[in-house]
Amino acid sequence: MQTTPQQTPESRITEAPSPYRHIEQMSAAEIVQHINEEDHKVAPAVKAVLPAVTALIEAASPLLAAGGRLFYLGAGTSGRLGVLDASECPPTYGVDAGIVNGLMAGGDAALRFGIEDAEDSYETGWHDLQQYHVQPGDFVTGIAASGTTPYVVGALRECRKHNIATGCIVCNPGSPVAAHADYPIEVITGPEFITGSTRMKSGTAQKMILNMISTALMIRLGRVYDNRMVYMQITNRKLTDRGVRMLMEAAGISDYEKARALLLEHGSVQAALNNL
Repeated sequence: MQTTPQQTPESRITEAPSPYRHIEQMSAAEIVQHINEEDHKVAPAVKAVLPAVTALIEAASPLLAAGGRLFYLGAGTSGRLGVLDASECPPTYGVDAGIVNGLMAGGDAALRFGIEDAEDSYETGWHDLQQYHVQPGDFVTGIAASGTTPYVVGALRECRKHNIATGCIVCNPGSPVAAHADYPIEVITGPEFITGSTRMKSGTAQKMILNMISTALMIRLGRVYDNRMVYMQITNRKLTDRGVRMLMEAAGISDYEKARALLLEHGSVQAALNNL
């Protein structure tokens, strides 16, 4: 039987007291200035873990190229960020919705309403993954600022038992979540402006890293040409216009309406280019 490393709230950097006192007495200008000062610490913290981010991407990339899927798993802000990143992949890169999946403790209702106790079960995360028939060849990334969320710990523990590759994004060192991840990313952003409010710096760091992961994976899957989203879904006027201009530039077409007709006929910039 595997044991899970323990952390106490006192040992978690994410729970450490804010360096700011009597915040309720600050002016609006002081509040935003200090939040901005803290936000300046996020990018350097992310830079420090770029080798770990790269390792996760390089492990997941061949799995997705071979038909595997990417799963994000989290609770609270961490879970919402994973769902957000997953939901943006189909419209941005034209991939099927099942390629990148975001799962959240408490289900879709927890996206809009706080269901904070949903994260307390060690079994639910694995149960949620099983609904998608998760299997070896997929890649599961747990997201948990504290690194202690049972929903995530239990899921990663079961993934390891079933030979499913895993990663994580946490904001405390030496956490239980990281202990059960094959490719852990421990991005340490320090105490929050409001003590324990990990939707702030921790969430910002997680979002930055998720951007890197999904963007790099989509590029590796061939969903970007030069610096363009050539597979983006053409779903509104703005995106249609963007696609038309991309097609005109890439194919050397000077007639806007001709390029527009080609784009709408084939559904994406890349498909139109392939049929010229």
